[in-house]
Amino acid sequence: MHDRVEETGEDLIVRVARGDREAFTRLFAAYAGKVKGYLLRLGAPAAAAEDLAQDAMVAIWRRAASFDATKAKASTWIFVIARNAWIDKLRREKTELAYRSVIVVSEESEDEAPDEAVVRGQTEERVSAAMATLSEEQRQVVRLSFFEDRSHSEIAERLSLPLGTVKSRLRLALIKLRAHWEQYK
Repeated sequence: MHDRVEETGEDLIVRVARGDREAFTRLFAAYAGKVKGYLLRLGAPAAAAEDLAQDAMVAIWRRAASFDATKAKASTWIFVIARNAWIDKLRREKTELAYRSVIVVSEESEDEAPDEAVVRGQTEERVSAAMATLSEEQRQVVRLSFFEDRSHSEIAERLSLPLGTVKSRLRLALIKLRAHWEQYK
């Protein structure tokens, strides 16, 4: 029997590497909240921090055999995995934003008047600023609904959410967007 008081994170990871589910449950209980707090301090929005903490804990389950106690403490190893998950998410978002900006540039009309280009650019900046006021969940449903022209039921199916949740998130997002847009009138 393992003594819970004296068992360290390192001990738990060694047991997790052998497929010990109880050890993983205890490791999860000990670190998942701390990992989420760490991600929040790094600047992750609450929902993203929750998702990333879950992803990091799954990665720990999968990679426990690669842990080397001579190179790092368990907590250091766990927080590095979480930080890397956050960095990967930022890279993916940066790539997505770059891709979207290329699409916008390629869709510009070649015979567009300079003043029209300025107005269009200002509008794009305002839309981006308004979208930034939304939570990740709200941005996701707005993006799917308005930019990808998906129906509410398609969004619900794609995100594995109840239809009512999709409608609620979209309604709340539109309220925020309208409030943000009012400052430009």
